[in-house]
Amino acid sequence: MSVRTVRLLSRLAAATAAMAVGGAVLTTAASPASAASRDGVCDTGEFCYYFNSNHQGSVSDFTGSIPDYSTTQPTCYDFKGAGAGKGTCIKNSAASAWNRSGKTVRVYFNTGYAGSYQDFAPGAKANLNATLKNQNASHQFLSSTSPAGCKTDGTDTKLPTTILVYRTSLDRVERVDFKTYVKNVLPNEWVSSWPAESLKAGALAVKNFGWYWALHSNRRTPSGECFDVYDHTSSQVYQPGSAKATTSAAVDATWGTRLTRSGKIFRAQYCSTTTACGNWVDGDWMSQYGSRDKANAGWSYSRILQHYYTGITLGS
Repeated sequence: MSVRTVRLLSRLAAATAAMAVGGAVLTTAASPASAASRDGVCDTGEFCYYFNSNHQGSVSDFTGSIPDYSTTQPTCYDFKGAGAGKGTCIKNSAASAWNRSGKTVRVYFNTGYAGSYQDFAPGAKANLNATLKNQNASHQFLSSTSPAGCKTDGTDTKLPTTILVYRTSLDRVERVDFKTYVKNVLPNEWVSSWPAESLKAGALAVKNFGWYWALHSNRRTPSGECFDVYDHTSSQVYQPGSAKATTSAAVDATWGTRLTRSGKIFRAQYCSTTTACGNWVDGDWMSQYGSRDKANAGWSYSRILQHYYTGITLGS
């Protein structure tokens, strides 16, 4: 998509370690009984942890998904190969990994395949990133070699429950509850002290923009993970924990309203200037300051939206 110009607020989202659950259809977890065949050698077809960075130290090898490594002997999954760390439980103790399987393997911060994650494509051999190093609690073999969890459960008539946000400064993708996402974007795009009708217009624009990209996701990170939106001005500024009472009230008040054009969710774009904004002749852009001025003049949020976005329908 084209980058929106002259944005109202352009600060990047703070480097917050927000958690994101990676959704996918995944293989059945290996049982502890099957783990007896693990021998501490990283063979073809296995996913392997190393105790040290740069693939040094003892190895712990797997052929299936593990939802919880456990933390105490003799029940934990441990490092079995020769070298530093042998016998140590691998939970929160791995520093690097090698994926010799034919499937993408996702390493999670939390047990139960939850929290921040890092994907290892087939053949990938790398250190765990700063979030996951010595903070690994589970891993999954994804159902295919392509990045998983790329499809939304939303449609043009049904809101997505989550959205995939690329946290660029953290170099990871987080799956965020969709309403939480909208509430943590709006105060970074509209001034929270502006009139309520301006904030409502902004809430619908922010929601529609995210909704559109959840339905039309076509992006990949440098490592190949799919995502719907950036967390900065290339999409919308998402900042976890930034929600304000006034902006959240605007989101709640308009949550049941859809903006459609010819029955489809459209990409509701916006910028700050009141004189020119993107390609206004197409009626796809709204002025943020213009919404403020019109709300101060007594306009309703629906009138503001219909002024800027042509051919739209507001409905439930």
